[in-house]
Amino acid sequence: MTIRMKSILDWVRCRLLPAALTAAGVSLLGAGLLTYGTPAQATAPGPSPVISFAPSASPTLLPFPTPGASAAVSATPGAARVVTRVVVPDLGIDLPVVRPPNDPNHFPYCNVAEYIPSLSQPGSPGTTYLYAHARVGMFLPLLLQSRINKGSAMLGMLVLVYTKDDQLFLYEITRILRHQSELYNQPQEGLVLQTSEGPRKGLPGYTGLVLIVVAQPFSSGPADHAAANPTPQPVTCQ
Repeated sequence: MTIRMKSILDWVRCRLLPAALTAAGVSLLGAGLLTYGTPAQATAPGPSPVISFAPSASPTLLPFPTPGASAAVSATPGAARVVTRVVVPDLGIDLPVVRPPNDPNHFPYCNVAEYIPSLSQPGSPGTTYLYAHARVGMFLPLLLQSRINKGSAMLGMLVLVYTKDDQLFLYEITRILRHQSELYNQPQEGLVLQTSEGPRKGLPGYTGLVLIVVAQPFSSGPADHAAANPTPQPVTCQ
């Protein structure tokens, strides 16, 4: 744990802070659902091994909502505070984030991540919930890492989340929840990255189970406008 925290602080001091100073001119404050084209409808509960180095975040487990779900479960930030980009440097993940259409039959796009509008946004109480396909160029690295020692190598990794109002929120991965069939939500500010696990050894077809990576706030600060507002190019998955 000491080594991991030291590496985080070194990363912030030596890499993130100089970049923020150069791009934004100000100091940082400290800084598929689907796999292989299969649908992500949760069909059955399964074993839920959890690996964590942090106390339980006292989450609420809810059914997976449709993209157009309207029931808010956390404080709603101003309209300008909308997540636009997610980066996991250690895994090579860097995706624009878009709002899904208000269509319960929407099949998540490729080449982008999507967020659940009825949940929270960075900087507000509740969970910012991002999901993407477990495909090359998307959230596949999360799935691959989760299969190695239950994903323990991801603990302590940093996740950078940019928002439309030119802010950067830095989160630290604290929990890996595998084989899940319910949505993870917590009352305090936090982040979830979700992707599907696809077929599992010994089980026929698609299981409907997903991988959930939970991260907690580390710091935040201003971001360069261009960095915080990439141009998304969502495509219909084949």
